[in-house]
Amino acid sequence: MKQILQDLSKGDTNVVDVPPPRLLPGHVLIRTSMTLISAGTERMLVEFGRSNFIDKARSQPDKVRQVLDKVKTDGLAPTIRAVKNKLDQPLPLGYSNVGTVIAVGAGVTDLEVGDRVLSNGNHAEIVCVPRNLCAKIPDNVDDESASFTVVSAIALQGIRLLNPTIGENIIVTGLGLIGLIAVQILRANGCNVLGVDFSSERVELARKMGAVGVDLSKGEDLMAAANSFSNGRGVDGVLLTAATKSNEPVHQAAQACRQRGRIVLVGVTGLNLSRDDFYEKELSFQVSCSYGPGRYDSSYEEQGNDYPIGFVRWTEQRNFEAVLQLLSSGSLDIDGMVSHRYAVEDAKQAYDVLANGNPMGIVLEFPQADDVTKPVTVEERTVALAGAEALTASAGNIGMIGSGNYASQILIPAFKSAGAGLVSLCSSGGVSSVHAGNKFGFQNATTDPEALISDESVDTVVIASRHDSHAAYAASAIRQGKHVFVEKPLAIQREQMTEVTDAYAEAKERGIVPALMVGYNRRFSPLITKMKSLLDAKPDPKVFVVTMNAGAIPEDHWVHDPVEGGGRIIGEACHYVDLLRFLVGARITGVQATQMGAAPGVVIREDKATITLSFEDGSFGTIHYLANGHQSFPKERVEVFCGNGILQIDNYRSMKGFGWPGFSKMKLSKQNKGNGECAAAFISAVKSGEASPIPVDEVFEVTERCFDIVEQFSKDGSSDL
Repeated sequence: MKQILQDLSKGDTNVVDVPPPRLLPGHVLIRTSMTLISAGTERMLVEFGRSNFIDKARSQPDKVRQVLDKVKTDGLAPTIRAVKNKLDQPLPLGYSNVGTVIAVGAGVTDLEVGDRVLSNGNHAEIVCVPRNLCAKIPDNVDDESASFTVVSAIALQGIRLLNPTIGENIIVTGLGLIGLIAVQILRANGCNVLGVDFSSERVELARKMGAVGVDLSKGEDLMAAANSFSNGRGVDGVLLTAATKSNEPVHQAAQACRQRGRIVLVGVTGLNLSRDDFYEKELSFQVSCSYGPGRYDSSYEEQGNDYPIGFVRWTEQRNFEAVLQLLSSGSLDIDGMVSHRYAVEDAKQAYDVLANGNPMGIVLEFPQADDVTKPVTVEERTVALAGAEALTASAGNIGMIGSGNYASQILIPAFKSAGAGLVSLCSSGGVSSVHAGNKFGFQNATTDPEALISDESVDTVVIASRHDSHAAYAASAIRQGKHVFVEKPLAIQREQMTEVTDAYAEAKERGIVPALMVGYNRRFSPLITKMKSLLDAKPDPKVFVVTMNAGAIPEDHWVHDPVEGGGRIIGEACHYVDLLRFLVGARITGVQATQMGAAPGVVIREDKATITLSFEDGSFGTIHYLANGHQSFPKERVEVFCGNGILQIDNYRSMKGFGWPGFSKMKLSKQNKGNGECAAAFISAVKSGEASPIPVDEVFEVTERCFDIVEQFSKDGSSDL
């Protein structure tokens, strides 16, 4: 299928063939008929992509500070790679989609195949959209009109925040799509409207909609018009829908308002506010957030948890429905707002018009099959890639499930350098797998993980998807006799772990011993390899102090979800459970774990924890996993006390010895966490038929101990194993 993607690095807007997205629970698959280009948001993205590196940095000063902090901790080269990789990721454009439902996911009960719907889906032939971001289209509303719904909902949400009442005098500054739609909604609400713009054509449209117009291009005086419009009292409110870096719209809005007037910003303006403007009149100023309540709330948008209507009357979805009702009743009319229409194949021309002109509504039309409800076939979900490289590996031909940042930045380059054959790359949406697949030379890209696992040309499955899927994919691949590499963790629940261990035991009973390894790369770092050799020369029990300055992750991030992510101990601190298990070389016999206590303002507690592991040989180690530190401090530090000597590794760039005979220091030219060495060791084992570099019983042991750690948090005590 065809999808429009923006290259943020080079600035190109491309129409790309990608496999249709996978249907997810709580979502629907929609075959697109028409989409609307957002003249504001999408122009901003296109302009950002076409700007040079310096201008990109100037427009995002917060990101620049993050980059500088990363340079301090990780070094220049890894930081440059991370920035380039971020800019290299293609960005799907569009959020105003109209089409027909072709499949419904588990839990969706109020939509069915054949329903014509509006959604915030991208510019793509088939989109997968959460149920709460869809709305049925009334029969008397055509597709082109319906494509304006999401943009109209942005205007509607700004108006809801403005809270106008019948008879109030309202200024709308900026008469683009959102501004002209706002004029109509305000008029339908019984308000008197004054529309302001530099475009004579748009001012004239506003006048036809019943507004008083102020044409700034003709030198018309806004303040004089506002004074006359409000009978000298000042207007009740101003809706700012303009896109400008100037502070003047806010200043003029404040001057035009009456005492205790309201100003709501929907567009983008300069925000160097004058205190006097607001102080003397006690004005209120608010910034509107997109389509309405629920926006950016993953519980609402992704998980489908609606807000109770008695407490939150208007949500994103209910705003969509309200707009569709306005269209159905004729209170909102998009006549005259479509300036250009293009077939999706000609989207490049559309975006050139957007970047170089001042268009109104640009509509994209998609090809329609005879049967618009035709389901996606298995064959359609896999596409051959033009950049495919010839397979040279006799074994170690991989299929990778997951093509996110870590996979594309770290794992794929590591496996390619290790000599793996790159067969198939899978992602749920298809975009990232096509992009990374072409970049690195995979044979095909797919959105069908089971097809990848069953592919006869794939003998090794690499799993880098979200944590809750790891165990099921691993078990499936093992049952089909495939070697498996799982980007940690192996499982996030004991039941999932049992599924993997049972599959492995069944394979062994059939005489198949696949290599199964988790990506515990730290043990393969050159500094850790050196530390291990130094420790092995001393038989004394060892004491470890590990500090992981993990950094905070937003509270609503999927990693914290016990069902989807499993939490950060299982998902990340497992690295250090494995590392200590490796350095000691003995079984873990005891676990003690304490997380931060309950306190006001502390929502996530387990990512601020101390873990102590006891070992069979008398050694013990303490892991401080802390998300409440600062980025400028080294992210990872490993210290070991043994036989009157100390070894210390800082951020996998340097190691020092204190009182250690024959060793004082070792420094690398750049940070090396062992990712490349980890992949190389695994592929070497697959090709040679040797045992996995990490014994499978250690993989299972480390996973089980991580479960013990999380269970200890509720006890704050110790456990003897």
